[in-house]
Amino acid sequence: MGKVAVEGGTAEQRKIFETALYHSMIDPRLFGDVDGRHRVGDTAPVRDGVTHRTLFSGWDVFRAQFPLLTIIDPDVVQETITSLVSLTDRGLTKGLARWELLGKDTDTMIGDAASNVIAEAYLKGLRGFDAEKAYRFCREVAMGPAERSNRTDFANWTSLGYCVTYSLSSTLENAYTDYALARFAEALGKKEDATRLYATSQNYRNLFNTDAGWFRGRNADGTWMGDGDGCIESNPEQQGWFVPHDVGGLAKLAGGRAAFVDRLNGIFEKTPPDVMMKWNEFYNHSNEPVQQMPFMFTYAGAPWLTQRWSRYVCENAYHTGAGGLAGNDDAGQMSAWYVLAAAGFYPVSPASGVYILGSPVFDRARFTTGRGRTFTVRAIGNSPVNVYITSATLNGKPLHRAWITHDEVVRGGELVHMSARPNQAWGARALPPSLTPT
Repeated sequence: MGKVAVEGGTAEQRKIFETALYHSMIDPRLFGDVDGRHRVGDTAPVRDGVTHRTLFSGWDVFRAQFPLLTIIDPDVVQETITSLVSLTDRGLTKGLARWELLGKDTDTMIGDAASNVIAEAYLKGLRGFDAEKAYRFCREVAMGPAERSNRTDFANWTSLGYCVTYSLSSTLENAYTDYALARFAEALGKKEDATRLYATSQNYRNLFNTDAGWFRGRNADGTWMGDGDGCIESNPEQQGWFVPHDVGGLAKLAGGRAAFVDRLNGIFEKTPPDVMMKWNEFYNHSNEPVQQMPFMFTYAGAPWLTQRWSRYVCENAYHTGAGGLAGNDDAGQMSAWYVLAAAGFYPVSPASGVYILGSPVFDRARFTTGRGRTFTVRAIGNSPVNVYITSATLNGKPLHRAWITHDEVVRGGELVHMSARPNQAWGARALPPSLTPT
């Protein structure tokens, strides 16, 4: 619990933060006996010198919980990766487990979250696992052969360039994973794989319906699904924003920066505080595909709206008591979102190594990183009204962008900012990286 400490805010906000930090560190939990033996699947207990972990709620936790752990507890990340790779290596899972529990893959939800976590970890400098073996299993999931892949709707993905099963959700999730793996392949010197994966990371474009002006699911014959079909635990208006690796490309499809910002802003304006804690058709914080949305304004040159709406979600989607979360904690993802967002930064695209700056809830948030260094976010003049950034410094030098890198965080230092009124010019020109420039 001492890995992140906050000062300021109200007593209730500090209670919410500390509860969220605790929740975000429960899973993946240690899986084994006191003597080091563990059981994998239905096998007899063995002692192999590996620290095994279990309860990998992949579809949820790759978005914020594992990015948080890469900062404050990288050993847990590496132990989880080793555990997932071990299951595949022993033939106990077809492909990397999607949602692992007690040594088995429950095959819950969609996407290739293990690949996302593995790629992110390697790209952020973690080396406590067999990277070549992990990459081989990731590659098989994404590129086949089919008998080695457990990717949702692998056949249609490879032949049509989009999925039919949970069409929109699966296609957009796969596109992000292929981007993450492309960067992983590039880092390992596998240039041909990287080129191919970067190309398929653009498959999200195959489901943009120009007549509708937004995304739709698609049938195998090329016809479009209805505006309420093709998604899992979301609708097209929510799921369509999950293009974290190429927000610039998404903005162009949406009609350009101004149209992108107007559409995104309109969703938050349709989500009043009393709706924030309920399942709804607009910004539904209780479900993961939308959780990067408050931070996407920055990619279109409107970071002040990221500051406004990220603080809005912190204030209205988290409370104390039995009803304090907008839905299920999802094995720590909901809580990890709050830890990062309330501290003032969040990873829209974890594999990019970039965190978008939001609006810190607290006067000071201090992270003890896995390298043993301290990274502090200090908000001068912070208050319920002062939610914007007029200017910022990083380690005493002016910062003119509304994002920071993972290396800047784990090297340690201090980020300072805050203001009462939005400065629409600050950070508007130095946009975060995107596959397609905006």
